[in-house]
Amino acid sequence: MNDIIFEKNKIYIKNAQNFNLEQTLDCGQAFRWSQDLNGIWSGIAFGKQIKLYAQDGDIVILGSTKEDFQNIWQNYFDLDHDYAKIIKEVSVNETVKRAAEFSSGIRLLNQEPWEALVSFIISQNNNIPRIKGIIERLCENFGEKIYGGYAFPSAEVIARLTLDDLAVIRSGFRAKYILDAAQKVVSGEIDLNELKISDYDTAREKLMTIKGVGPKVADCVLLYGLGHIEAFPRDVWIKRALDTLFDGNIPECVGNYGGIVQQYIFHYIRNNQE
Repeated sequence: MNDIIFEKNKIYIKNAQNFNLEQTLDCGQAFRWSQDLNGIWSGIAFGKQIKLYAQDGDIVILGSTKEDFQNIWQNYFDLDHDYAKIIKEVSVNETVKRAAEFSSGIRLLNQEPWEALVSFIISQNNNIPRIKGIIERLCENFGEKIYGGYAFPSAEVIARLTLDDLAVIRSGFRAKYILDAAQKVVSGEIDLNELKISDYDTAREKLMTIKGVGPKVADCVLLYGLGHIEAFPRDVWIKRALDTLFDGNIPECVGNYGGIVQQYIFHYIRNNQE
């Protein structure tokens, strides 16, 4: 596990194990991170902005208090999971082992459930630069101004909007899905906190009552926003990988770590097309 050192203006994750910033923050699981020319990553989550960079095997965090780190970022970066142990467990399959070793710096980001829901509704039939642009416009127009940028707008704020209001974010057909999601969350028809503790199948079925949320989007929300690490989202890349590497099936060795292994396979197949 990782040792954490707190200093006045910096937090150090010492000798960070299985935590590569580029692999984790630029692999398509979150859309509010960017890297500057000096290699420093900036992002906003849970209404807070932080910056991170790698230095001599450590991860250095700027802009966070000790309290915020313990209450937000430690869980956000999934620092309590032993990824070396997970990789060892799933590596009984040689192809999974190869993918896991290639992608071993990826950690799951435990995102705010509402933000994850809207982000992956926006992700449908879309590319990452455009997804990031839509989310940025959504936050700038309807989110609260905070230090370093804008917080993600709440479901309550979005539910009061109209399709004409949302035209400014240029999300196309997805706007009506965003509004439906907001209205269902605000009314209590969709209780995202309850879905965290529901069984996977029940939570997945409930999410798919939102307009525009199919199996892939539901699995992304379950994995990245609701803590269901058994979820295994299937996009074009993953379907291709399963067909090419595993005869179309999810390897049995993944067990309850489907979402983590999915990330490894996704990163591996995108960078090593076979």
